[in-house]
Amino acid sequence: MRIFLLVVLITPLFYLINEPVYSQNDQVEEISEDDDLEVVRRVRFSGNQNVSNSALSTLVRTRTNREFLSIPRFTPWYYIWTVFGVGESPSELDRETVSTDINRITIYYENLGYFDVEVDVSIVEYRESRFEVTFIIDEGVQSRISSISYTGLPSFESEGVLNEFFEQSIFRGTMRNDSTFTYNQPYRVQQLRDEQTRIINFLKNSGYASVQRDSVRALLRRDDDDSTEIDVLFTIRPGNSYNFGNVYITLSGPDIEIEEFDDTQVLSGEPHTHEDYSITIQKQNSSQSKFDLISERLDFTPGEPFDQSAYLSTINAFQSLGNLSITRFGLSENSSIADYSLDEIPVYFDLQTLPKHSLSAEFFGMRRYGFGTGVGLNYNNNNVFGKAENLTFGINTNLEYVPSGTLSEIAPRDTLGRRTSSGAAIFQSYEVRAEYSIPRLNFPFRALDESQFIESARTRYSLTYSQSNQLFFNINSDVRFNVRYEFRHSQRRSSFLDLLELDIVDTNPSAQFRQNLVNEFGEGSFELLRIEQDFNPQFSSIIRYSFRSSNTDLIKRNFGFFSEYSIAFAGNIPFLLDKFVITPGVIEESLPSPFGISSNSLAYSRFIKLTADYRRYIPLSPNTVFAIRAFGGFAQPFGKSSTIPINRRFFAGGSNDIRGWIPFRLGPGSIRPDEVTIHGGEIKIALFKEFRQIFLQDIFGAQWHVAWHTDAGNVWYGPKNRFIDESDEDLLRDGKFFLDSFYKQLAVGSGIGLRLDWEFIVARFDATFRVHDLEMGWFNNKQLYFSFGIGHSF
Repeated sequence: MRIFLLVVLITPLFYLINEPVYSQNDQVEEISEDDDLEVVRRVRFSGNQNVSNSALSTLVRTRTNREFLSIPRFTPWYYIWTVFGVGESPSELDRETVSTDINRITIYYENLGYFDVEVDVSIVEYRESRFEVTFIIDEGVQSRISSISYTGLPSFESEGVLNEFFEQSIFRGTMRNDSTFTYNQPYRVQQLRDEQTRIINFLKNSGYASVQRDSVRALLRRDDDDSTEIDVLFTIRPGNSYNFGNVYITLSGPDIEIEEFDDTQVLSGEPHTHEDYSITIQKQNSSQSKFDLISERLDFTPGEPFDQSAYLSTINAFQSLGNLSITRFGLSENSSIADYSLDEIPVYFDLQTLPKHSLSAEFFGMRRYGFGTGVGLNYNNNNVFGKAENLTFGINTNLEYVPSGTLSEIAPRDTLGRRTSSGAAIFQSYEVRAEYSIPRLNFPFRALDESQFIESARTRYSLTYSQSNQLFFNINSDVRFNVRYEFRHSQRRSSFLDLLELDIVDTNPSAQFRQNLVNEFGEGSFELLRIEQDFNPQFSSIIRYSFRSSNTDLIKRNFGFFSEYSIAFAGNIPFLLDKFVITPGVIEESLPSPFGISSNSLAYSRFIKLTADYRRYIPLSPNTVFAIRAFGGFAQPFGKSSTIPINRRFFAGGSNDIRGWIPFRLGPGSIRPDEVTIHGGEIKIALFKEFRQIFLQDIFGAQWHVAWHTDAGNVWYGPKNRFIDESDEDLLRDGKFFLDSFYKQLAVGSGIGLRLDWEFIVARFDATFRVHDLEMGWFNNKQLYFSFGIGHSF
């Protein structure tokens, strides 16, 4: 790693020697094999006042070698090739490509309304076999769209249909008449294409199934007095109107070789179809599915006007079931394309169920205090009662061996400062879980299944039971139950509602555990009180709503964005039981263990929790991505509660968070790590950025990325977290959030890393320096911290 860092640091020095700015007398020789090649070392743009260099750089094919982190002329992979013969070969000058690039730039400008643009090129050999290519651009004056008109739109029974169509136009403005808008904005050909697509989709969703792209044209007319003013007329030829015809669906079992069907159902008349229309469903007994599972997924009614959005929504509904695949869908018996010579368009679906039962096992290694191994077994039934109900059972168990030397290092000290543990130990745990889900909404949201704002939905019920033993501390039982409703609003947007999330944790700290705490912190100390509170048996309940929006590839993360926002309320169910059932009229802030699970009473906390997570991925070039992330979280106890349970707090540090710090051990605030025994906080702010660039292609089947990352953030105690000592001082002040000083407590880590990007998995290696170490200050910590992860960090 030190050698790699040295190469990265000295590379710019070689470039200052080997690539001077227009120095014709430089006598330095390059040890390379490309002396006879015409190498492109600089690509410039001149005269582009209204289009950025970066936009033009992605447009042209005449390029220099890849620039590390998009730093101009910083091309280490090419430099490595010149020295060692491996890396990236020189980017050669191709005059035909330059000519094509001139046409590309011209067309691009014309699409932006610069119809009088002129593009020329200057190719300068500033040094032997080293060339600078400059595209010289005279943009001219940008044209503007003065008005938008529509002609040829069909008539509808309801006047509101066309009114809504015009209101949704991106060109809407002051209406001159019933089909013309005054727009007066810069010309953009992409806007015209988007409007053409919108018109086509509007017509296809209104019965005009045969409309094609050449059915909608945009005609341009320049103003006689001012050639930069353009009137646009959309001419529309919608063709004939069509209805949905009969629907034919086949459902086969997992064995694709069987071609005969065992049962047929024909649905005709209300509420399934209009008069004289039918839905025919044929299925094999091996599909083990009910007819209702199929017929309820149809989002259109045979006999009604053709609606492309309803047709595509039906396809998505079949795909989202999870127990079958679509082998064919189309609008004619032998083709996906409809026969537009008919008045009706029949619809065909061929479906095949997946194997109903599956069993999987997994083996894994682990390291926490020592080394361990575990095994997991999972059973899945994806069609329990014939309507795509999914049932999963799973069990995981693991053993961890902790050597005596390691155990003595992590054990608490006694009053004389000696570690209280000797000998090796084996820690073990197991977890049993069950999950049942159905592809629809259950009570109390069943009526929302037909909502226009929901494309598909799923209801999940999960139950988990686990036990584990640790150093001086056992979890006798941890019972979790959750009811979740999942709503898919569109391809990009989803919502999740955890209506009932219950967690009962019965813990059993040993007497030695408490004595060790007393020895280390003292009787009645804040640390003792908080740790005892955190590790007491607890009963928590949460209702949470999350909204997620994303248009990126969740594995590659090389374009688009991802965002998630959530709000949660906790503790209301145990509070209501405490107030009205267990001890009516008296709030004791604890409950007896249900069903006699334990003799311990269960504490609870009431709080509200908010989170916001936004991530953006900006392609800087075909091989370079700039990624940013911002995260904010706030949790506040209310009522008589003064703390947040330890498993609901915010934490910082780790390979997927602020790199350079141990997972969960950063903060709160600027409290020194050796003084912090209560980790986590109620407030979190974090900012992340990362440059990623491919430098090797298809090595061991992976794309190799080099990355430069910088992470900043921390967690803080909230306003309700206070502990006053005998001198009336708040011992937690250095860990609390203050608006005028929190920025001074932001830990900053920065470094470089390697990404091995296969098709379905990314392996990540990072080396990080603590740029701002809260103990040592800025740039004073010279230690390098290494981390490993699966997938991009964000």
